[in-house]
Amino acid sequence: MEIRTVKSSDYYAILPLINQWWGGRQMADKLPKLFFDHFTDTSFIAEKDGIIIGFLIGFLSQSKSEEAYIHFVGVHPEYRKLKVGKTLYNEFFYVVKQKGGNAVRCVTSPVNKVSISYHTKMGFEIEQGDAIIDGVTVYKDYDGPNQDRVLFRKKL
Repeated sequence: MEIRTVKSSDYYAILPLINQWWGGRQMADKLPKLFFDHFTDTSFIAEKDGIIIGFLIGFLSQSKSEEAYIHFVGVHPEYRKLKVGKTLYNEFFYVVKQKGGNAVRCVTSPVNKVSISYHTKMGFEIEQGDAIIDGVTVYKDYDGPNQDRVLFRKKL
């Protein structure tokens, strides 16, 4: 497996994979091309034999200079449980530290139990929200009406 930074043209290769990798869920609109144009030094592609098997889109915070944010991560379904995601996260953590960051944040939906479990296993802490859903603390309406979210933070 090879890890490299994203380039603008990767958007066109990844876009059709997103809904496919998410089992038909409409997720592609959550990842606009601007991420592939403006955050290339903190976003990564995992490839095996020239085929994209995973990606991580992240950036350094413009408002909180010591923090970074992971916006979107995807791993090809046939390569899950092979540490592709962990390798991508660790590459991001390394780059964030090199650039002076000491914390990483990310967000998921409270219905995404796999994501919640994965992030806690990766050492992220769930931030105290203003409500509890299915035993998990969430921020109600974080992304708008009925768009509750679980917020994570990991110290590096």
